[in-house]
Amino acid sequence: MTPSFSLHIPDADLEPEPLDPAQIVAGAPEVSGKVVWESPDGRQVRGIWQITPGVVTDTEADELFVVISGSATVEVEGGATLRVGPGDMAVLRAGDRTTWTVHETLRKAYAISL
Repeated sequence: MTPSFSLHIPDADLEPEPLDPAQIVAGAPEVSGKVVWESPDGRQVRGIWQITPGVVTDTEADELFVVISGSATVEVEGGATLRVGPGDMAVLRAGDRTTWTVHETLRKAYAISL
C-alpha cells in the first residue's frame, strides 16, 4: 500500500513521454509526465502531465484534471469546447475524441479511471 504523500506540482520532475506522430496536427508539441500513484489493478491512475504548444488529437479515458499552469482549448468532437487555464478543473469522458490546441505549455494534475 502506498503511504500518504504530498507533491509540489509546479516544479515536479517529469519524464519525456512518446507522442504518436499521427496525433500531431500542428507544431512540434512535446509531452512529459509522471505517474504518482496507481491502483494495484492498474485501473486508477493519478499523475502530472505536461505538453508544449501545438495541436494534437486524442481519444480520452475517464479523466478529471486541474490545470496548474499554461492554457489550452480542448474541442470535444460532437460536444463542448473547453478553454482551460490555471486553476480550471475539467472532466473528460472515456471515448471522447478531442483536439487540444495548446497556447502556452500546459501542466495538469490528473486522475484517470480505466
